[in-house]
Amino acid sequence: MSEEYDWLTLDEDEEILWDGKISQKSMIGTYVVGVPLILLLGLGLLIIVPSYLIVKHTDYVITSKGVYKKTGILSRSVTEIEYEKIQNTAFSAGPVARYFGYGDVDISTAGGSGVEMKLRAVEDPQGVQKRLSRLVKRAQGARGEEDTEGKADVLDEILVELRAIRESVEAREGDARGQTGGARQPDGRGDR
Repeated sequence: MSEEYDWLTLDEDEEILWDGKISQKSMIGTYVVGVPLILLLGLGLLIIVPSYLIVKHTDYVITSKGVYKKTGILSRSVTEIEYEKIQNTAFSAGPVARYFGYGDVDISTAGGSGVEMKLRAVEDPQGVQKRLSRLVKRAQGARGEEDTEGKADVLDEILVELRAIRESVEAREGDARGQTGGARQPDGRGDR
């Protein structure tokens, strides 16, 4: 792994499938507002510099097991969502973003309230969302097969237990019939 991802701790069998950053094109609006303010008031740097630092210090990584987002200029925050926890993915792009080819990818998790992670202003958001959706379905499909096998094993155990209970009940009924000496009816039931 390169030094660029020194913040990323992957499992041995985990590999990076996609990586991205906030698109530089998303800074166009910041420049449109900030540059004239630099010329007029000198305040434009207060708009441009923080935005640039956020773009520079935000990384997104999709691996074979989950999605990671790293943010932070002075400190560092890393968020990870495993595919098994992802409930929904979506992408969006406004008119300017669509024209320049970037947009947002939203990730929602089961039990979460709303969007848990947003990959903001990534290039080809639809492609990223489709790739992520396929990986989630594949991971959850594999988990679903394991769950089905586990459920089948539990059902088999329940069936064995029910048969044992049935045999025990039938044996007790036979003992009870033998003690009362009741004659068996043609339908197999004893006197009552």
